Amino acid sequence: MNVEDRLSFFPALYRVEANPDTGMWMLYLTIVILSIVVFKLGFAKKLPLFKSALIYLFLILGCTVLTFLAVFLPVTEGLIIAALILIIYKVRLRREQAKGTI
Repeated sequence: MNVEDRLSFFPALYRVEANPDTGMWMLYLTIVILSIVVFKLGFAKKLPLFKSALIYLFLILGCTVLTFLAVFLPVTEGLIIAALILIIYKVRLRREQAKGTI
């Protein structure tokens, strides 16, 4: 079985099989950015600077594991869907708050 046929969308887009160094770094950065967006939209609270930096450090370290899983599993695609759902939620919440119904 060919490895290229089993790759998820983003690893195939970044050509991980042809250029593993650059492709994996690009996949890692994509996952880190999407994870930060999802965290900020759904879970982040106002914290002191040190606590916030510590949370982001562990988030970035956890993205390392997600990057290896994302080669064959749709991790990046799931993060995109989560971000879109949270964006829609935040937009609707702000509209309702502006109307005064919430």
